[in-house]
Amino acid sequence: MTDPAFRPRRRAASFDRDARAALAAIGRRAEVARRLELGSAEAVLRSVVEAAVALFEAEAASLALYEPARNVLVFRVAAGEQGQGVVGLEIPPDRGLVGYVFSSGQALAIADVRADPRFGRSFAEQTQYVPRSIVAAPLVDGRGTLGVLEVLDKRSEASFSLRDIELAGVFARQATVAIRASRVERDTSTLLRSVIGALTGDDVPPAGIDALVVAALAQVDDPDDPLWPLVEQIAALRRVGPEHRELLGALLDVLVRQAERGGGRRAGRLRAPGG
Repeated sequence: MTDPAFRPRRRAASFDRDARAALAAIGRRAEVARRLELGSAEAVLRSVVEAAVALFEAEAASLALYEPARNVLVFRVAAGEQGQGVVGLEIPPDRGLVGYVFSSGQALAIADVRADPRFGRSFAEQTQYVPRSIVAAPLVDGRGTLGVLEVLDKRSEASFSLRDIELAGVFARQATVAIRASRVERDTSTLLRSVIGALTGDDVPPAGIDALVVAALAQVDDPDDPLWPLVEQIAALRRVGPEHRELLGALLDVLVRQAERGGGRRAGRLRAPGG
């Protein structure tokens, strides 16, 4: 017979497993929503960096956004002849010039980045382009810092001016507004923290909440999960012209019905031996 003293512990362990499973489900759904909406937000951000390249006559411009769940800055969009190599690069928020601007919340312009001790040359070399000069501005508002805008190497001048810092700040504010407008509670880790906080009140310390969030998101971005290629394709379909959507909707409807019929037949075969 089981010792009654162990029952509360077993119930607590069961609750912990159920809570983690529920949080993982929330994280998965939130990430699906984030990816489905990502295309429209990135289109706006891409227009920001393209305009920055044109205005500054720069070799490149890029936007790095902060991902709190993984505590990294990720370069999402870029423009210019030397810009594309940076897309996808991940940098800790306390490393390099981009990390300095993000952590300090201060814009800067540097005429010779290679002489600056804050410059992360190893990160730059991964992009196949090491800049001479840079202007960078944080994407910041009253709710926090979202990322960093960088503009590299003006073609017409050797360095950036104070006026360039002001202009970079204007572009950064535009990007910040676009990001805030597109997120609407689809930041997965923020959503999970809100849910956990509402359920537990003051019973769980911040470190415990962070641990639960990390555990819930551990498998969300599994590269072997076949869900994500489908989500990316659906996100792309949302951006096609209205003249194609009716046809695409009809084709998807046919595929769903076939999948359901196939699932039913397989279930029938599995049940057949038992009568």
